[in-house]
Amino acid sequence: MKKKLAILMASVMAVSVVAAGCGGGSSTTASTGAASGSEDAQESSGEAAEGGQALSVQVGPSPETIDPALNSAVDGANMIIHAFEGLLRMDKDNNIEPALAESYDVSDDGLTWTFHLREGLKWSDGSDLTANDFVYSWKRLVDPNTAAPYGSIINVVKGFEEAAAGDVDALAVSAPDDSTFVVELNNPCIYFDKLAAFAACVPVQQATIDANGESWTIEPETYVTDGAYYMTEFTDGDKIVFTKNPYYWDAENVTFETITWNLIEDANAAYTAFQNGDVQMIKSVPTEEIEALRSNEEFHVDPNLGTYYISFNTQREPFNDSRVREALSLAIDRDYVANTIMQGTYSPAFNFVGPGISDSEAGSSFADNTISEYGKHFGESSYEDDLAKAKELLAEAGYPNGEGFPEISYMTNDQGYHKSVAEYLQQAWAELGVNCTIDIQEWKTVTADRRAGNFDVARNGWVLDYDDPSNILELFESTNGNNDGKYDSAEYDQLVKEARETADKDEHYQKLHEAEQLMLNDAACAPVAYYNDFYLQSSKLTGTWHSPYGYWYFMYGTLAE
Repeated sequence: MKKKLAILMASVMAVSVVAAGCGGGSSTTASTGAASGSEDAQESSGEAAEGGQALSVQVGPSPETIDPALNSAVDGANMIIHAFEGLLRMDKDNNIEPALAESYDVSDDGLTWTFHLREGLKWSDGSDLTANDFVYSWKRLVDPNTAAPYGSIINVVKGFEEAAAGDVDALAVSAPDDSTFVVELNNPCIYFDKLAAFAACVPVQQATIDANGESWTIEPETYVTDGAYYMTEFTDGDKIVFTKNPYYWDAENVTFETITWNLIEDANAAYTAFQNGDVQMIKSVPTEEIEALRSNEEFHVDPNLGTYYISFNTQREPFNDSRVREALSLAIDRDYVANTIMQGTYSPAFNFVGPGISDSEAGSSFADNTISEYGKHFGESSYEDDLAKAKELLAEAGYPNGEGFPEISYMTNDQGYHKSVAEYLQQAWAELGVNCTIDIQEWKTVTADRRAGNFDVARNGWVLDYDDPSNILELFESTNGNNDGKYDSAEYDQLVKEARETADKDEHYQKLHEAEQLMLNDAACAPVAYYNDFYLQSSKLTGTWHSPYGYWYFMYGTLAE
């Protein structure tokens, strides 16, 4: 098998990498101008941009959206965290710290969280930002008319189910005054502070969205923000320019006056731009350069809390049969994919939840405890044994040696390892007698079609938004907006619900372990590899940091001459 697939390395060495996390894509327009509606703000930001430092980076191609409620992609999120800020935020050590809320209180029963906003908060257009903006934004997030992929992330809030069904006013969020935001929960939530720091939960300006609809994010004049930067140019397929927001509460500590997000799809083009000094950081590194770059101080490989996996459209035959899904999953040699095709930049996935994610005890690992208690779902047996079992399962499902199995399509985007992995899967599944075609689409088309269920099998991936395994395991709840394969299990839903609602920390993690085992045994998806982020960053760029959630924080960096 491996000899037969060795030809894939020729194509691996001819392609480039983008390690995309959760989703992504883009709207289109080309526009320039200041985001602020205030003349003073326009003058202030223009003068600062002229005299200050400018940063130029590449974190991906055109995003599908940079609407905080609608985005589900790492590339889009990287832009959003520079433009918006929520109640709380992560520091460089991944600890929660105050942001727009300078403090908060939690009731003794853990059900009421009261956030106290800083004085004098403003939007980038100079208008006042108040607690009512959070009330609007959180209700918008769960409103079914918004269709937010992350709508269920605040399902711990009282009234969520009614709000998700259309009665948004049932969501128990309130603003007793302009500087106080109150959230009532159904049950105590041990990680609610992490949710309050998440990008989807930032405030957005109602007046702007009411006036401009979905297009508010693609025009600099209407992309009103509350964070370190606002938009001054959007040219789809080329660049998005952010300029320092003079109204941001922490503006005095923001160093770069402008950040240009270069929307480069081709890794070779990104690499050339980096070599020429046109950009100071690129996420897309050509795979053929990796070996030569390993000793380069500007080449970085950092841990990422995420899993590269394959989604099956469980609403289509034959993928509605778990035996078929398990057969296709077992036919994948994960060690070969991670260490040969991906050149060791990723790690083989033995289960679904990967390393670096905490368990109940301080300093413990959910992934390590899974292996100790349940073993490795993949990798315990030899690949040859797994392939033999796959053939047995396919025969049990009514397709001996693939006879009668319909031709299937694997959807992916044409970047980096994704195409090479697709070619490998095509040949691996041919060993089962399954004929698979490869459907290569633009990144933003992949994410949109995946979410809409317009696929047979598709490449997917998830980088965690906060350190709790629920964040990745909740993907497979039947009501989750990021459940692309539409996996539907009442037992699974119940386990995740119980984990979410318990105040007992040990029970929370145990229920999640049980949920992971259920979805693995049911082949809800096919885990392939665990993510790392590898990128090039100029040695002249200092003071920035990369988080294991796949985010780069540039706003406090400096660039040496």
